[in-house]
Amino acid sequence: MDLLQIFTLITGVIYIIFEIRQKNFMWVVGVVTSLAAMWVFFRQGLYASFGLNTYYFITAFIGLWHWRRDKNALSSSMSGITVDSSPMSVVSSEVASPDDIICLNRLTTKTVIISAIAMAIGVFALSWGMEYLNTTGLLTENPMSLLDSSVAVLSAIATWWLVKSYREQWLLWIVADTLSVVLCAMQQMWWMSVLYVAYVAAAVYGLYYWKKAGVYLAD
Repeated sequence: MDLLQIFTLITGVIYIIFEIRQKNFMWVVGVVTSLAAMWVFFRQGLYASFGLNTYYFITAFIGLWHWRRDKNALSSSMSGITVDSSPMSVVSSEVASPDDIICLNRLTTKTVIISAIAMAIGVFALSWGMEYLNTTGLLTENPMSLLDSSVAVLSAIATWWLVKSYREQWLLWIVADTLSVVLCAMQQMWWMSVLYVAYVAAAVYGLYYWKKAGVYLAD
């Protein structure tokens, strides 16, 4: 099991590097990482985290399609974007190529409200559902169902924000990955703890990098 955790650590670090650079190959690495993590968390009895990585596996294909679409839109019309650091400036093909910049979509108030409601309902429903399944004997006891559920739901929302290329997704990852460090450390999953510590650091840098290199697609 330690070998599988180390493998997940290595592929996870590769994943986060491609995520910061917004490279489509990130989603391919994500498929492999998700499969490994699914097995690790299932064997540990952390079923919400297992379900979360199943969700990662599925959304990897959706994310690949979304990011390719955004890059194609950027390539076809470089004049239709606005630099984040200077809302009035325009990026042209003489200044930057599509491969050198981060495509962003604007996060709306409606999306924030829906996400907050989904977070509250999701954590309650998932933690209650796992507790119920434990009492029926369908699942072995989940050692940390509330924390496990909170990490799973918050990470699921952050992943969808990542698919949509919202810069603010890094803020969600900072919180979710910090909670994941606590979750894994309390279960003595040390290699996974190291992975999530790296994720926290990468999320902080990712927020900075996307602010510096990000451009918003035209509304």
